[in-house]
Amino acid sequence: MKKIILLITATVFIAYNINAQETVVDLREQMQFGLKIGMNYSNVYDTQGDQFSADPKLGLATGAFLAIPIGKYLGIQPEILFSQKGFRATGNILSLPYEFKRTTSFIDVPLLIALKPSAGLTILAGPQYSYLIKQNDAYTGAPINFDQEQEFKNENIRKNILCFLGGLDFNLSNIVIGVRAGWDIQNNNGDGTSTTPRYKNVWYQGTVGFRF
Repeated sequence: MKKIILLITATVFIAYNINAQETVVDLREQMQFGLKIGMNYSNVYDTQGDQFSADPKLGLATGAFLAIPIGKYLGIQPEILFSQKGFRATGNILSLPYEFKRTTSFIDVPLLIALKPSAGLTILAGPQYSYLIKQNDAYTGAPINFDQEQEFKNENIRKNILCFLGGLDFNLSNIVIGVRAGWDIQNNNGDGTSTTPRYKNVWYQGTVGFRF
């Protein structure tokens, strides 16, 4: 967690310094389309389980965005992204250690309100709809305990998840450096049960984009 906070802080610092050294073209009143690519640093929270602990993992984030102005200082920014999230977990079965890694691939559709105090900075926040398209589980370590394996594999995972997202875009002419933080506001278990470790996704995201 400390590393990702330092990375975001460094990104913000670099973006501000570049902004200070360049004349940024003011495009706040123009509609813009862009493509971007970057990484998610994801984990889960609200976990439950006596021997369960979750660690973060990296995943791909890439897609497109559309900046729609509503005047000079306000706008709407819908996006569509392919986004990998998940977590790594360790624990013990019959005093033997194991490791479990889950990678979940989503189509994320944020609908963000954009505040534009300057040409070089956009403040973004709003809801996000996420749809699960793929899940990959990797289990290694201790001899497999049938009950524990079934708990992981048979979770009733919710495919449609409502999330909240907030962040900043640093606009450097046609280049956009974006930093985001997001989290689910619905339990990931589709039926709301907590017989297996209950969790919600939480992630930090850094991207570099090009706007047209």
